Amino acid sequence: EQEYHGAVRCALGWACWKTYLGRPEAVDLRGMAIGTLGNGLSEAGHDDDALSVGEAELSMRRRLGASENDILVAQDNLAFTCRKSARHERALQMQRDAYAGWLRLYGEEDEHTVMSAGNYATTLTYLQRFGEAKALLRRTIPVAQRVLGANHQFTHQMSAIYAEALYKDDVATLDDLREAVMTLEDAGRIARRVLSGAHSVTTGIERRLRESRAALGARETVPPPPPPPPPAPLYDEDELE
Repeated sequence: EQEYHGAVRCALGWACWKTYLGRPEAVDLRGMAIGTLGNGLSEAGHDDDALSVGEAELSMRRRLGASENDILVAQDNLAFTCRKSARHERALQMQRDAYAGWLRLYGEEDEHTVMSAGNYATTLTYLQRFGEAKALLRRTIPVAQRVLGANHQFTHQMSAIYAEALYKDDVATLDDLREAVMTLEDAGRIARRVLSGAHSVTTGIERRLRESRAALGARETVPPPPPPPPPAPLYDEDELE
């Protein structure tokens, strides 16, 4: 009961596309196949190819007058690929528009809206807009736990992104760093049990856990500042002799 990932997802994407390539553009299965191919390429790290496929899919859906749902799915996928290929500003604009579209179409308590919010927060974190990312995730993670479930891999990913926004923020307090470590320890433990230690979600959480522990350790070993010097006398002691 998990999504395929890595090279397997990429291979299935190619197989899906080759199976339905001969269908007319307007057939739903062909549109789903090109989306599956783009996601598989992105999952396997073929970002430039995934970007070309994602742009072709979004253009095709708009040209054919697809439903708003299908256009938003394509827009979300393309924004994700833009972020992976370091086109962060473009990804942010597309993700913001997609998230607003899902909110308008289905409201906050919907799987599409939750996942779009998580992707939007991830892009905000990449751009070091940590305050915005934390505010969005504090609202959305409880919704994700209700809508997707506490053990869903995307719920773990959102918790990991929230922790990253905590420990990477220049204004992070000691309590923020401790919260980040505890959040990632909990998420990593569940991810290893549910997804396995080799899953990309698990390895991403463990990488962030190492970084957060290093940040916390560096802060805890910083010696306290020296006491302030005593105030200077208000008079010249030599004058009193």
